[in-house]
Amino acid sequence: MSAAAAPQANDGKSLTTEVGGVRYQRIPVRTRVVMPGDELDPFILEYASDQVRAGDVLFVTEKIVAITQGRSFLVEEIQPRKLAFFLSKYVTRTPYGIGLGMPETMEMALRECGTPRILFAAAVSAVTKVFGRKGDFYRVAGDKARAIDGPTSGTIPPYNKAVVLGPERPREVSAHLRSLLPVRVDVAVVDINDLGGNILGSTLDREGEKRLVAILRDNPLGQGHQSTPLGIVRKA
Repeated sequence: MSAAAAPQANDGKSLTTEVGGVRYQRIPVRTRVVMPGDELDPFILEYASDQVRAGDVLFVTEKIVAITQGRSFLVEEIQPRKLAFFLSKYVTRTPYGIGLGMPETMEMALRECGTPRILFAAAVSAVTKVFGRKGDFYRVAGDKARAIDGPTSGTIPPYNKAVVLGPERPREVSAHLRSLLPVRVDVAVVDINDLGGNILGSTLDREGEKRLVAILRDNPLGQGHQSTPLGIVRKA
């Protein structure tokens, strides 16, 4: 097993937080970069099995799950259709991710979600934006569209030139990973950034998932140079 490096939070973030009157540790687990062709099971065993304790929650970023499922594509390999060029122009980009604001990520959304659903989401969003409402595109397009990651300058190579789709069957992946670990823990596949977070699948109940989102709300791990695709939540 690999010994994890000393825990280090995302820049400016604390390794502890309080939710509902309970203090929690957020323990980053530093790893090597996951590459296409890697398998998830040995990766989790290598980096997490000697770090978790009974009662912990191990959270795994959706990106490494998707990469090990073969759902990462170099931008140069994607040929966007004209519709993808058109729709991507109307997507608001943020400092934390390009989202569907480039033709290649929009093309993958059209493939993942289907053209009718993306067109409907775009139409709804165009109407509701007039009334000052935001976020309807992703609410209509769904989790598959929301989970698509595009390349950014702060992303570790080779994923600074890649589009990564959301993971398949995240709830089943969480249950499987829990069965691999030597102690009884819960596992969650998460999509967390500086704008908020979602639990894509977990072994937690609904209240547990809400609590985990609150615990991770400030994105203590980061998603760039930190190289911390795994983390542990533990009562302090």
